[in-house]
Amino acid sequence: MEKADTILLTGATGFVGRNLWPDLIRRGYRVRCMTRDPGSALGRFPQQQWVLGNVDQPETLVAAMQGCRAAYYLVHGMAEGRADFRQHEVMAARNFAQAAHAAGLERIVYLGGVEPAAAPSEHLLSRLEVGQTLRQGSIPAIELRASMIIGYGSLSWLIVRDLAARLPFMVLPRWMSSLTEPIGIDDVIVALIAALDVPLSGGQWYDVPGPEILSCQAILVRTAHLLGLKAPIMVKVPVLSPWLSSHWVRFVTRAEWSVAREVVVGLAHDLLARGHDYWTLIGHSSRLSFDEAARRALEAERQAAQAQVTGLWRAVEDSVRRWHGVSSSPRL
Repeated sequence: MEKADTILLTGATGFVGRNLWPDLIRRGYRVRCMTRDPGSALGRFPQQQWVLGNVDQPETLVAAMQGCRAAYYLVHGMAEGRADFRQHEVMAARNFAQAAHAAGLERIVYLGGVEPAAAPSEHLLSRLEVGQTLRQGSIPAIELRASMIIGYGSLSWLIVRDLAARLPFMVLPRWMSSLTEPIGIDDVIVALIAALDVPLSGGQWYDVPGPEILSCQAILVRTAHLLGLKAPIMVKVPVLSPWLSSHWVRFVTRAEWSVAREVVVGLAHDLLARGHDYWTLIGHSSRLSFDEAARRALEAERQAAQAQVTGLWRAVEDSVRRWHGVSSSPRL
């Protein structure tokens, strides 16, 4: 695509969208950000162009897409707490694909989740079904599948960071041995931008794994080290299910529980890529290590005033650091 193309960006106020927008602008694209409330979004992000669009109201989508060459589909409504969120997500994706056809878009780019070897959780299943729905539409769609994304603002990273910073001792359920391939947000952005130019004959999907295979336990240990702490003392138990574990995650982390619960349940099985072909296809051979991606996430948190931990949890984190013999606190 020529850099003068206009790109529609949904989910622009979310974690991935906030990181994608500036890179698209730097590459010369015109970016139109879709939201259900343009006035509120403009107040928060005045430098961006906002347009009304609601996946629950198909009549608003075609107007939002008019004049665009491609669209990023970064919509995810699980945080709304709907009992029928899977069906709702599929309906929203179908509305979007049909509007893309009516508006004459050339391509849809979707960021989904890795398919586990065993039965997926409701959360992962909804991600896979959304990808399938978009790829089955008449407009070519490319689905990129990532597991844990490491970056400031990522919910899964927030869970890891808070557990590592706040629990010097933890019960280690069996699912903590599950394997994943965490990927840094910087590499995800490279993958998403490249997806605008990857040759497509129809709907296709690719995994976008990180460079290392790590267990959830190893991720916690390495995060603790990056925080200047010793590895937490872990006691293995065979009976604590991901669903039960999500309840102590609820009380220890700042993550929205309705979403965090589904993320934790999704870790019951390995989340490993089927291949690394996409990185070869786009010529991106050097990806950030977990440690480097985590360092960047921690540094971004240090620089964000709204991310400062205060009150009781500030005291807890300081106590944990003192227990580890670390005198200075990095004010996270």
